[in-house]
Amino acid sequence: MRGALAATSGNDTVEIVDDLTVDEPGEGEVQVGIRAAGICHSDLSAMNGTILQRFPFVPGHEGAGEVTAVGPGVSGVAEGDHVIVAWTPPCGRCKACLRGQPNLCIDIFFAMQGTARFHRGESDIFGFAGTGTWAETMVLPAQAVVPIPADVPYDVAALIGCGVTTGVGAAVNTAKVAVGSSVMVLGCGGVGISAIQGARLCGAAEIVAVDTVPGKLDDARRFGATHGFHPDEVPQAIAEVTGGEGFDYAFECIGTAPTFRAAWDATRRGGTTVIVGAGRGDAVLSLNGFELFFSEKALLGSYYGSADVRTEFHRLIRLWRSGRLDLEGMVTARLDLDQINDGLAAMQRGAVIRQVVTI
Repeated sequence: MRGALAATSGNDTVEIVDDLTVDEPGEGEVQVGIRAAGICHSDLSAMNGTILQRFPFVPGHEGAGEVTAVGPGVSGVAEGDHVIVAWTPPCGRCKACLRGQPNLCIDIFFAMQGTARFHRGESDIFGFAGTGTWAETMVLPAQAVVPIPADVPYDVAALIGCGVTTGVGAAVNTAKVAVGSSVMVLGCGGVGISAIQGARLCGAAEIVAVDTVPGKLDDARRFGATHGFHPDEVPQAIAEVTGGEGFDYAFECIGTAPTFRAAWDATRRGGTTVIVGAGRGDAVLSLNGFELFFSEKALLGSYYGSADVRTEFHRLIRLWRSGRLDLEGMVTARLDLDQINDGLAAMQRGAVIRQVVTI
C-alpha cells in the first residue's frame, strides 16, 4: 500500500512509498482504511526530534476512516463502521480511567508506541504515537477507534481526532473557562483556533488571539476572537482589554519556553495559565518561589484536551451539527498523499489552520 515514511530524525520532509505492508488485525484489534488525515504540527515535531519517536515511522495521528476488518474478541465496533482514530485510547480499567482521567491512560498507548505494525520488506516501520494515519490502511487496538455516524464527513471527523479535541477541550475541560471571563490564546494554528472556539462556547467575554502571522489573526477573529495582537503588543492587549490586570485565562498553544513564560506573565493574579503546546524536554519554564506564592496563579498542563474520547468526539459532533462549532472552516486545503510535503512546508511557514490529506 501507499504511505508517507519518515526515515531519519531531523528531516522535515517525508518520502511517499508504495510498498508498505501492515499486520493483520489480531486479538482485540481492528483494521482501518484511512480516508482523511490532518497534518498536525505534532507530526512535524516528531520528525524534527521535538517529540520522542522511534524511526523509521509513518507520521500522522489525526485521522478518520472505515473499519475494514476486525480481529477475534472485538465488540462495540464492526466492519463497515466509520470511525475516528484516538491516538491515546482509554483502557477503561486502570486507575487513571477509573478516577475520571481517561486521557492520561497509558496502558494501551505505550504498547501501541512500541509495536511496529507497518513493514517495508524486511524492515519494521513504526506509526507515530502508535497510529500512522498517513498510510492507506492501519491496524489498531479496538479501543483506539470511536465509531461515528456515517454522514459525518471524513475531513471534519479527522480534525476531531486531535486538534479540535485538544484545543476545545483545553478551554472546556481543563480550564473550565467561566462565563464573562477574559481569555488570551497564544498561537493561532489549528489547536489555538480550537481553543478560541472552546472559549467562545464557554461564554468568554473577551478572547484575545496572539500570533506573529497577520493572516492567522484574521482567521482567529472569524472563529470567535474579539481582538488580535502581535506578541510584541501583548502589554498593550493587557492594558486595553483587562485594564492592566492580566487575563483570567491564558492558553499557550505553541510549545516553547519563551511562550510558556509569556502566557504566565499575561495571566492575572489568581488566574489560570494552561500549557497546551507540546514542547521539548529541555524547554524549561522557571518560576521563583515568591511569584508562585504572591500571584496565586494556577498553572495547568492540558493533555489531549483532558477529554474522554469515547464521549467527547460525539459531543463535538453535536456541537458541529448545531452550528456552534465551525469545523469545515478549519479545513484550509484538501491535499492528496503526494502533496503532504507541500502541507508540511505550509505549516512551517505558519500559513495554515489545518490541511487535510485525502487518502
